[in-house]
Amino acid sequence: MASISAAQVKELRDKIGVGMMDAKKALVQTEGDMEKAIDFLREKGIAKAAKKSDRVAAEGLADVETHENTAAIVEVNSETDFVASNDRFVDLVKEIAAQVALENPSDLEGALALKSPKGTINDDIIEATQVIGEKISLRRFETVSKTDDEHFGSYLHMGGKIASLVVVEGADEETAKDVAMHVAAINPKYVNRDQVPAEVLDHEREVLTKEAEGEGKPAKIIEKMVEGRLNKFLSEMSLDDQEFVKDPDQTVAKYVASKGGKVKSFVRYEVGEGIEKQTVDFAEEVRKEMGE
Repeated sequence: MASISAAQVKELRDKIGVGMMDAKKALVQTEGDMEKAIDFLREKGIAKAAKKSDRVAAEGLADVETHENTAAIVEVNSETDFVASNDRFVDLVKEIAAQVALENPSDLEGALALKSPKGTINDDIIEATQVIGEKISLRRFETVSKTDDEHFGSYLHMGGKIASLVVVEGADEETAKDVAMHVAAINPKYVNRDQVPAEVLDHEREVLTKEAEGEGKPAKIIEKMVEGRLNKFLSEMSLDDQEFVKDPDQTVAKYVASKGGKVKSFVRYEVGEGIEKQTVDFAEEVRKEMGE
């Protein structure tokens, strides 16, 4: 078998715009022949998929799947919301989440390299991109482990536009699911106020102090006002301190405690958060594809 250098991989990537793993695989298959490697990539549809790589994919779905004591939450993106409701896309997202939960990869590259019935997760994404005609990408994932006396709770809002994964110590799965629903709806930042970083508290205290000073209150009153408002800020950020969405008369912590448990951790994904979306005229793109 021919030895493939990093320089060859880079040259192929620069020529056709594919990922590093795909470039290396093509060169290995063709024993380092650059032209044959390009043909190989085109035949597999990988080159066509790579042409879409500069598009913005900010729609899609998130999903949660579990395997024994490991759970995975993933976000897979598409360019349009229409594709996100496609059965093929939905099945792909579930397949990726299930495989990630099963294998527990350490990073995104490892997740893409996971085996699938058609080859790898990356191969499945490329095929879906080719068939569906939009850029599809695995944006992020997180795996979470639990012990036998802990419970996973998950919730998908609007079929996966928002996904949440919760671990509750003690209690039961129904309680964990209730908390996951709350997390999806209310979007807390921390499990409890002890997790709020000191720099976040210091910044908020400074802002609240300036606000109170601007109201012309005496120093002693300002101090009490700031502490009161800071406490409210912490209760809004902390899951444990929030009013439980299904019963506002008690906090989340009290609800879980009434079931014999406490919240250990949570993860919440909202599809497309942090991605700068762009407006695309898809009718114009269709016209271009048809040569009009």
